[in-house]
This record gives sequence, C-alpha cells and structure tokens, in this order.
Amino acid sequence: MKIATWNVNSVRSREGHVARWLARVQPELLFLQEIKCEAAQFPALTFEALGYRCEIVGQKSYNGVAVLSRIPIEVTHRSLPGLPADDTQSRYVEVRTEGVAVGGLYLPNGNSGGEAGYAYKLAWMELLADRAAALLDADTPTMLLGDYNVCPEDVDFAPGTLSATDALVRPETRARYRRMIYLGLTDAVRAVQPAGPIYTFWDYQAGAWPRDRGLRIDHALLSADLAERMVSAMPDRTERGAEQPSDHVPVVIELG
Repeated sequence: MKIATWNVNSVRSREGHVARWLARVQPELLFLQEIKCEAAQFPALTFEALGYRCEIVGQKSYNGVAVLSRIPIEVTHRSLPGLPADDTQSRYVEVRTEGVAVGGLYLPNGNSGGEAGYAYKLAWMELLADRAAALLDADTPTMLLGDYNVCPEDVDFAPGTLSATDALVRPETRARYRRMIYLGLTDAVRAVQPAGPIYTFWDYQAGAWPRDRGLRIDHALLSADLAERMVSAMPDRTERGAEQPSDHVPVVIELG
C-alpha cells in the first residue's frame, strides 16, 4: 500500500500536476494540503476519472486539506479533535481503512500573527500529540502525515535558510515534535535515511531549487506496527522540477 502526502499550494493551479502524478505513482491514498479552495471549487471530477474518491475539507483562499482514495475509507474526523468549535481553519482530515487510522494535517506555520500566531501553532501541536496518544492508547495502527512546518533537526534545513527565531526551528516547536516521537511514533523518512540532508520544500525565491537550499518539513509519523511494515519512504523530488510546480514535493510511504 502506498500512502502519500503533498502540499500542492493551490490544487486548482496544480490540478494537472496532481493528475499526472497519480497516474504515474498510483498511490492508494494521497493526502493534500493547502488546497486553497472550498469543496465546490475542488477539481474532483479530474481525480474521480482516475479512480479516486475525493474527500475535501476546504476553506476559501487559504489552508484546506483533502484525501484522494482508490480504496474504501471511512472519514472519521474533519477537524483535529480538541479544537474550539469556532476554529474555522481547515487543517485536518482523518480516515480509517483496513483498521488503520490515517490523519492528514497542515500544521500552522507560526511565523505570522506575532506571538499569538506562534501560540496557536504550539497549541495545535499539543492537540495533535493528544490525538496521537489517544490512537496509540487504543492500539490503533496509526499514521499522521502532512505538512508539519517543523524542521526537527538542523540537518533538515540547508545552512543559512532559516534563522534561529523562525517558528519552524524554535526550541518550543521542536520539543512538541519530539513529544510525538517519544510517544512511540517513527519518522518514516529518517527511519530509511537516518543521516544527511533530505528536503521536501524549496522556496520560489533566491534560486532555492537549483541551489538545493531546501527544508524538510513534510513528515509521516508511524506507529510501531506500521513502521515494521514499511518498505520505503522518500520524497519525490522530480515534481519540484516540473513547470510551475508546488514549492513542496510529495512524500510517499509504502507499506508491505
């Protein structure tokens, strides 16, 4: 089973990219982030023609997540459990398939809105860890994947690309990511390639892509039982070289 995550940075702008990638890679599940549209504007017909059911948690112009599936799924959550009822940011969708819980997430960046914006990021991360703990306590095979907006270690960003005060690397951010690991989750990509730089995002500015000055901020965290089944986990760098690409590339996890 192939399960993938991709921040597409506007699904309407990247409709053709996603369709071509689905046809080439044929994952069972693809979780999208930053779709930047409401459900009515989502190009579902294009993906349905390729055999994918679309479940969309949209938001006008900003945020938004979706899951494309060619296997049976049950959508269990369309927002992160624990968020206030008046939270309108579309950042989470969770499904069950074959007894496995898979959550697709778009974690707040935390660099806008001053300290209040950063506090929202940290609170969101705490709730995500609470959700992970609840799933693990229930002995549910679990995968939580998406755009975490976290560089867990210094090797996860090219030297000079981020300052020490950036919300992606601040100590409080990394501590909350480590809480997820301490719960017993496995960072899929690092389990496959434990050392050296691996990037999933390259800014559009300053020649970041041709100079390979990237960040690793898109992650898949797996419970132990799923980690034991893992065959491969790696970003698909080829997509960043496409014409008018997203600034992120897909990350693909294959389970045996």
